[in-house]
Amino acid sequence: MLRSIPLLFVVLFFCTVVKAQQADSTLKKSPVKTLTDKQYTALLNGEDVYNHMALPAEINHYPMPDQVIKFKKELGLSPNQVIKITAIATELHRKRVEMGGFIITNEQTLDNLFRKQRLNNGDLIFYATRSGLYYGELRNAILQACLSTGDLLAPQQIKKLETLQNPN
Repeated sequence: MLRSIPLLFVVLFFCTVVKAQQADSTLKKSPVKTLTDKQYTALLNGEDVYNHMALPAEINHYPMPDQVIKFKKELGLSPNQVIKITAIATELHRKRVEMGGFIITNEQTLDNLFRKQRLNNGDLIFYATRSGLYYGELRNAILQACLSTGDLLAPQQIKKLETLQNPN
């Protein structure tokens, strides 16, 4: 029995290393110096790369639609709620992918302009401002999705969701 314990640790360590390597293999190599591989992949896939964007909504009881769908049975969502919240989540994902593409393209343009030393004040103002617009549009889409989702839920459902997400 005691001989099998070290073997168990070796197997667990090996499985952890293999799993970490598999997770990293899903990352796409970022062609943009200002974006890590993780950020680049998340932007391409419509994943939430900037966790704080929904924070004003979430801390004030307006949940993300994908979190509500995740707990639809526990929350007792009606079929109508499921349809509407799924549509909100689908549209939010589409918007994240769209904005992710725009953010990547804009970052590539800024990088190219600086690298080729073909940047002037006007270009810098244009592309820097454009970055802010893309991030703002992305954040607006996320917050709008939270607002719409919260409006479809009863107060008891929101409380139950918060309890399920934070069981402490």
